[in-house]
Amino acid sequence: MTSSELWTRATADRYDAEEDEMSSGAVLGPTLDFLAELAGDGRALEFAIGTGRVGVPLRKRGVPVVGIELSEHMAAVLRRKIDEDTLPVTIGDMAATTVPGKFSLVYLVYNTITNLLTQDEQVECFRNAARHLTPGGRFVIELGVPPLRFLPPGQVAVPFDVSERHLGFDTFDLVEQVLVSHHLTRDGDDGRYRRGSSRHRYAWPAELDLMARIAGLELDLRVADWDRAPFTQDSAKHISVWRKPA
Repeated sequence: MTSSELWTRATADRYDAEEDEMSSGAVLGPTLDFLAELAGDGRALEFAIGTGRVGVPLRKRGVPVVGIELSEHMAAVLRRKIDEDTLPVTIGDMAATTVPGKFSLVYLVYNTITNLLTQDEQVECFRNAARHLTPGGRFVIELGVPPLRFLPPGQVAVPFDVSERHLGFDTFDLVEQVLVSHHLTRDGDDGRYRRGSSRHRYAWPAELDLMARIAGLELDLRVADWDRAPFTQDSAKHISVWRKPA
């Protein structure tokens, strides 16, 4: 069984509303353009497809999409948007679950590989992607760069959002290479806040490249965002593409 934490029904039901900005045209447009180009005339497999924020509009663009999702509650929200025949989803662990057929594209967005809390599981995720790819196919990951340089000596927390309705910060275990994201989210207008947290295993780009090599994949492209801006030492995240040799 994967070490990933499961999304509850309550979390799944409010996920789309809380991530509304990530579903905007400004965010999704470049994402869909990037993925559709890599998929070409082939099929795409999304690991951790969730509520279908990316998979559903990509399918509507004409790319055949299949999903793997650990949380039945997240998949149930997706199913309200699109039927099983149009976008099949298998409930299971993205590090081990397989689906029929081969794909020209396997992708994993929005830091979701960090839901796998051990290095071994993250390596298996790469291997699972490789076994689903056609020769010449690509595996794409969107992942933030760990913000450890913002940690002065003795500090273990870094804020990532301070707004009227949400306070978010990460705490780091530098030995285990695990961060905990903490959230205080305002519920309604009565002044109450809901507290939540989730664990993640962060990884550096070079570590992911080694995982890819173990899985038989080669680095094809690394950029700072879906608009293909150059990746630099100041980039907050990266879009990395690995290719299965033909």
